[in-house]
Amino acid sequence: MSYLIFRDAVPADISVMLTLSHAGDSRGSDTPPLDPATFTDSRTFAAFAQIAADPAHRLVVAERDGEVIGTLQITIMPGLPNFGMSRGILENVHIRADQRGSGHGSRLVRWAIAYCRERGCGTVQLTSNKVRTDAHRFYRTLGFQQSHEGFKLKL
Repeated sequence: MSYLIFRDAVPADISVMLTLSHAGDSRGSDTPPLDPATFTDSRTFAAFAQIAADPAHRLVVAERDGEVIGTLQITIMPGLPNFGMSRGILENVHIRADQRGSGHGSRLVRWAIAYCRERGCGTVQLTSNKVRTDAHRFYRTLGFQQSHEGFKLKL
């Protein structure tokens, strides 16, 4: 039996993390091809280093039998409402397509929830593209509620 290992991502994981993220792109056939130049671009490495250096952020990979099969980013965000309650924000949550339905995604997200709880968060939140109905169903099975409407402004 193989186990999942959750660990901090290292720069060598960038290409698989970007590949997983791209595979989860919600635009379907309108998704542009993944540009392999992003795997080695200095801006990608600078962003990775900035995230890794900030204790409020954590880039995590799920590894099984020596292969990265999942990834997510956790941000711990303090806030003033609710007596200064912190929120855990999950971003870029992805499991490799051939591993979906195996329970690995549930284990990864539950692990992230426990991590947030240990750091005093009173809420864990995430956003998911409106067209990713399978992902929405998945998050609901983990207890998440679709309580807010999200907005984005591209700059």
